[in-house]
Amino acid sequence: MKSGVLFLLLAVSSSSAFAEVSSAELIEKARELDGREVELVGEAIGESMRRGDHVWLNLLDGGGAIGIWARQADLPQILFFGSYDARGDALRVRGVFHRSCPEHGGDLDIHATGLEVVARGELKRVTLHAGRMALAAGLLLAAAVAFLLWQARKKSQDRV
Repeated sequence: MKSGVLFLLLAVSSSSAFAEVSSAELIEKARELDGREVELVGEAIGESMRRGDHVWLNLLDGGGAIGIWARQADLPQILFFGSYDARGDALRVRGVFHRSCPEHGGDLDIHATGLEVVARGELKRVTLHAGRMALAAGLLLAAAVAFLLWQARKKSQDRV
């Protein structure tokens, strides 16, 4: 019995030094989490910005976006960054959270010690709806007719 409890305690304590958090938790509990190792899962958005042998990424988890500072060598191949045209790759980032990073001008960020792609993104399929296209064409035609009538009325008033 005692060995079972000891085993359970060891398993729980050694499972992970990283606290899994959301961007909302990072913002709400910034003072408490400052300097702690955290894990954040989210969509890579925008683009990566290279700075020497490091790179900046933005990770969006639905609640907000957090800046990630990582070594270029540790960065997995990201195929898609989230944008209007694409859903970005989902990344799991482990690292040290800074509520006011002295190295980066007081910005809130995570200095990554581990990055992995947990799901690949994809291009978004944009479908054109026939009803909306017909409505747009009808409105364009109505606007053109209204403009032509306005021009004809203006010319007839100028003659008088």
